[in-house]
Amino acid sequence: MSLPSTPAAQPWWRELTRYHWFVLVVAALGWLFDTMDQQLFNLARVPAMRSLLKPGEDIALYSGYSTAIFLIGWATGGLAFGVLGDRIGRAKTMMWTILIYSVCTGLSALSVGFWDFAFYRFITGLGVGGEFAVGVSLVAETMPDRARPHALGLLQSLSVVGNVSAALISMGLGHLEESGAVGSAWRWMFLIGALPAFLAVIIRTRVKEPARWQAASAEQPSRRSGMGSYAELFGNEHWHVPAIIAGGFIIAIIGVAFGGGAAWPKLPIGIGLALGAIAAGLWSVFGGGGDTRWRRNAVVGLLLALSGIIGLWGIGFFSIDLMRSVFQKAFVAEGMAAAKIPGAVTFWAGVTSIMINVGAFPGIYCFSHVAQRLGRRPTFAISFVLALLSTAMVFMFLKERSQIFWMMPIMGFCQLSLFGGYAVYFPELFPTRLRSTGVSFCYNVGRFVAASGPAVLGLLTSEVFKGEAEPMRYAGLTMCSVFLLGLMVLPFAPETNGQPLPDEEKVGVH
Repeated sequence: MSLPSTPAAQPWWRELTRYHWFVLVVAALGWLFDTMDQQLFNLARVPAMRSLLKPGEDIALYSGYSTAIFLIGWATGGLAFGVLGDRIGRAKTMMWTILIYSVCTGLSALSVGFWDFAFYRFITGLGVGGEFAVGVSLVAETMPDRARPHALGLLQSLSVVGNVSAALISMGLGHLEESGAVGSAWRWMFLIGALPAFLAVIIRTRVKEPARWQAASAEQPSRRSGMGSYAELFGNEHWHVPAIIAGGFIIAIIGVAFGGGAAWPKLPIGIGLALGAIAAGLWSVFGGGGDTRWRRNAVVGLLLALSGIIGLWGIGFFSIDLMRSVFQKAFVAEGMAAAKIPGAVTFWAGVTSIMINVGAFPGIYCFSHVAQRLGRRPTFAISFVLALLSTAMVFMFLKERSQIFWMMPIMGFCQLSLFGGYAVYFPELFPTRLRSTGVSFCYNVGRFVAASGPAVLGLLTSEVFKGEAEPMRYAGLTMCSVFLLGLMVLPFAPETNGQPLPDEEKVGVH
């Protein structure tokens, strides 16, 4: 006769009610459509520039500009909507972010030149950046404590469905463009990206604010002053000016790296601007006094996120551009008609993206399970080391089309596992009244700095390694050092494994 199982022995998902599952599915859909938009842009960026720019304009230059502008919008929206998520509610804010990014993705298809395209991408970035923090806060505060890390890991894992969907859309439309059935595949890709707007209606009518948020909101004498405040997060009410100065330095780095005269000493100027941005950023965070508990966690989370975000957006995604050149040379060598090559390259770029995400899903979900057994910090350490080694492997040794079927899944597993860690770990660092704000700070200030990642990669490619036959390989390998930043931060990170979400009095630290 078997004994009845205890709650701790049951699978985590047995603790979830029908409403728990509904919230998880809605939040997962919001995030996977968000990541689909990101990948649609990543795959459509170069074809869009080729179509929108005038003859003689540098496609790589403006492609980097559009990426940087999108990331700046992403970071700006994340910081703004993170505060709104704490002040007006998780569900209401998530509805607005989804509506913004889906509508403006559709508008991107109507672009007639670079600057209106860049404007649409900036506004799209506002919505894309805001969705993550409110989505994970909603799930974290709705789920039972034992199920929380697993549900958040599943939420982040399902983002891979969005990435793969974008790749399949790219492959299908690339094939149609190659056959002549459609004229510009990239425009159709952005039109399809407008469909998630319908999800906002479901959120508006069915999703309730978490009881934890409602209780915290009711305790505050004023929602506006008591919920979602960067001044309270940093203990510094005068953070605005240095933060704006730091953002100005980052924009200047992008301008120096991608523009300016050929005679400019770009590398020394870029280093000087980077040091200025770091100084202003430290001033905004550490200036003033007040409660430093949440400030410490915010800085730790930011540096952990910065390492992975630059690794993915400043290195990993550019492996697809590296493969574009490999495909281009292969198709020319095979004697393919010139008119068919763009569609074929788009198709194989989609295949490459799918291969990254084949590894990403198990990598992201494994993080939540390993972190439950080993702890958050040891799991992050393993992931940073594997991300560095796998990314270096791709940039140095991937030279044939067949290699994408095993190298890219390995890199996807290792790089994207870090993002599973961010979804699980960041909500555990902050109290309810600052959770969305804190998660947004960690995840989205990293986007501001990551916006300079493509610029730095381009700077290394065009200045430092310009004498090499394939300079992007050496530039990508050099930038892999960013993963060491995450390792250096871990000794200062609190271990939150097995603890409930923090209250106002303390954050558990082992």
